[in-house]
Amino acid sequence: VIRAACLLATVLALVPLASVLWFVIARGASGLSWTFLTGLPKPVGESGGGMAHAIVGSLEIVGIACAIGIPAGVLAGIHLSEFGNTRFGRFVRFSADVMAGVPSITVGLFVHVLVVRRVPGFSALAGALALALLMLPTITRATEELLRLVPESLREAALGLGVPKWRATVRVMLRTAAPGIATGVMLAVARAMGETAPLLFTALNNRSFAATPLEPTASLPVNIYTYAVSPYPDWHRQAWAAALVLVTLILCLNVAARFLVRGKLR
Repeated sequence: VIRAACLLATVLALVPLASVLWFVIARGASGLSWTFLTGLPKPVGESGGGMAHAIVGSLEIVGIACAIGIPAGVLAGIHLSEFGNTRFGRFVRFSADVMAGVPSITVGLFVHVLVVRRVPGFSALAGALALALLMLPTITRATEELLRLVPESLREAALGLGVPKWRATVRVMLRTAAPGIATGVMLAVARAMGETAPLLFTALNNRSFAATPLEPTASLPVNIYTYAVSPYPDWHRQAWAAALVLVTLILCLNVAARFLVRGKLR
């Protein structure tokens, strides 16, 4: 009975996932073309055009966010795993749990006031900082929990062979937990790639390629939102195509991370 209940729950969980994927593929496939992937938007009211600038902008913003959030989150998770029983460790853990529940639009407003208003305007860097703040608690808690699941006997064996504690943590504990940590990291990256509200207050948008990360930068989520609420049927078609591209990018990143971690472990 328990096995049947678990199977039924799994099927019920897969139904909405499969439905969303099928709906996005069915609506977005017709709008995909080489021009859409490599071209720039047409003037308002004209049909056609593409979202190459938004694809590049999303990869740029998320890439910078990963460079900021992943090292900080993994190091914070290691600290909580090794020294989490102190007062400071409990404070950091509580802060990470609270940050995980903060609405993304609140983070966008925070970065807008802290960065956008104090430096020259909207930029990809400000958007990346907002996404990094959203990624940080997920990566921190995932790293801590997965390091705690590694058998302590592995650390004891390494220390018994004379390996320094820091090397045992990095080369044994972290290496063993790497597949699970990679999963947590990719969950955080997937969430960051789909966020729209923080980017509206930080990166804003652009009708062309941004020359530097210090300029307003287009992104797929913001363009999907802009095109979806427009009155033009062609823009609606392009919004579905952009949604399909976004889902495909997230899928490719997850698969690449899996193969990368598996190759490192081998």
